[in-house]
Amino acid sequence: MAQNFDVVVIGAGPGGYVAAIRSAQLGFKTAVVEKEFLGGVCLNVGCIPSKAMITAGHWLHKAEHDFPTMGFNLKSKIEVDFKKLLAWKNSVCDKMSGGVNQLLKGNGVTIIKGTANFKSPTEITVVGSEINDTITAKNFIIATGSRPIEIPGFPFDEKGILSSTGALALDHAPKKVITIGGGYIGLEISSYLRKFGCEVTVVEAQSELLAGVVDPECAQVVTRKLKKSGVEVLYGAKAKGQKKSGSGYEVTVEIGGKDQVIQADKILVTVGRRPNGDQMNLKAAGVQVDERGFVKVDAQRRTSTRHIFAIGDICGQPMLAHKASHEGVLVAEVIKGHNRVYDVKTVPAVVFTDPEIASAGWTEAEAKAKGHNDLKIGKFPFAANGRAVSMQETEGFVKIIADAKTHIVLGVHIVGPEASNLISEAALAIEMGARIEDMALTIHPHPTLGETMMEAAEATLGHAIHVIQKPLNKGTSTAHV
Repeated sequence: MAQNFDVVVIGAGPGGYVAAIRSAQLGFKTAVVEKEFLGGVCLNVGCIPSKAMITAGHWLHKAEHDFPTMGFNLKSKIEVDFKKLLAWKNSVCDKMSGGVNQLLKGNGVTIIKGTANFKSPTEITVVGSEINDTITAKNFIIATGSRPIEIPGFPFDEKGILSSTGALALDHAPKKVITIGGGYIGLEISSYLRKFGCEVTVVEAQSELLAGVVDPECAQVVTRKLKKSGVEVLYGAKAKGQKKSGSGYEVTVEIGGKDQVIQADKILVTVGRRPNGDQMNLKAAGVQVDERGFVKVDAQRRTSTRHIFAIGDICGQPMLAHKASHEGVLVAEVIKGHNRVYDVKTVPAVVFTDPEIASAGWTEAEAKAKGHNDLKIGKFPFAANGRAVSMQETEGFVKIIADAKTHIVLGVHIVGPEASNLISEAALAIEMGARIEDMALTIHPHPTLGETMMEAAEATLGHAIHVIQKPLNKGTSTAHV
C-alpha cells in the first residue's frame, strides 16, 4: 500500500533536511527520502570533515611553528596518529548527522532510507534495504545535490585516484600527492595535506589559482602562502593520463606543449562538481533539465511541473550548502502559500585555505560590468590589527568596494584569519543596502578581528586611523555624513 504525504523531500543534505523540517513546522505531513546518509555530502564527506581536518592541520602547524616563538618548547617532534585523527574526524561527522536525525524526528518528519525515482508527477518508487514501495505526495522537493566530476583517464577508485570523498577518508598521510585542479576544493585539501607533511603538486589549467572565483588580490595572498609552505603549482598544465608504478602512479602532464611525468602515491581529482540532474527519472515527472544537468527552476524554485520544486546544487550556481538551506526554507513557505521568491543580493562564499578567503557581493570587475564605473575601494591589513598580531596571523586584508556616488557597499573581500566568521557582517551590510558610513560609524569591540571591517570602511572613505594612506589628501577626505 502506497504511503501518501503532503510534502516529500528527496535528499537529506543541507537543503533537503532543512526543507523537510520547515515543511513539518508549517503543518504538512512530511517525509524525507535519503539513499545514503542524513546531512548529505556536506555533513559526511564534504564541508564538515574537511573543516575538521583543516582545523587539525592548522593546530599542528601552530604547534610546530608558532609555539617556539611564544616560549613553548616542545621536547620532541609531534607524532600524528592519523588513524586516531580519522576516528575523531568521523566522530564529528557522526555527531552532526545524528543531530540532523534528532531534528527530523523531533519535528515529526518521516525518514525513509532508499533510492527514489519518479514514476509519474505524483508518485515515486523508493528502493532500499528495508523498503520497496510507491510513495505519493501533493508536493515534491528535489534536493539531490551534485557529485565530483570524473575526467578521462582518471577513474575514481577512492584508494589511489581520489575525489574529495576519498581524500577525506585517508587513514595516513601520503608521501606525495598530485592534485588535479586548483579550485577551492583542491586547494583546501592540498593545504591541510601539506601541513601533515605531504609533498603536494597542484596541476592547474589556468594561469593563476582561483581565477574568476575570488578577488584576484585575495588569491595572490593564498598563492604566496602555498608557495611558502612548499606546495608546487604547475600553471597552464593539463593532466593527460596515469599508469601504475609500484605502489604509486606516474602521471603525464602537458605544459606548454611538452609532456612531463610526475611520480605520486595518490592522485586527487578536484575539477569541479556536476549536478545529479541525470538521476531520479525526472522525465517521468515532466521536470526539465538544461544541457549542463541543472534542473530548471523559477524564482520560487518551481520546476516545469508546478508542484515539484528543486533546491541546492541541482538547480544552479552557486553550489553552496547555505544557499541550499535558504532555498529549503523558502520552498516550504511557498508551498504554504507565503509570497516568497529567491531574491538575495548576495550569497557569501568562503574558501578555507591558509589564510581563508571570504567574499560577499561583487568584485571590482563585476561591479564595473554591472555599470558601476566610479568606485571607492579601500583596504585594511590584518598586520595593523592588534588581535591578529597577538594571534601571529597577520597575512591578508579586508577590502571594501562601494559606489563612489552613493557610498552603497557593493562588495567585501577578506583574506586572512577568521575570514569565514567576519564575512557575515558584510553579507548583512550588502543585503540591507548599507553605505560605507554605516560600517565605519558602527562601534566595533576592541581588540578583535572584527575591527578590520570598521577600519576598512574608514580606509574606503579616505581617513583610516591605523594605517597611513597615500596620498593623504589632508582636509579633503570624505566626512561622515
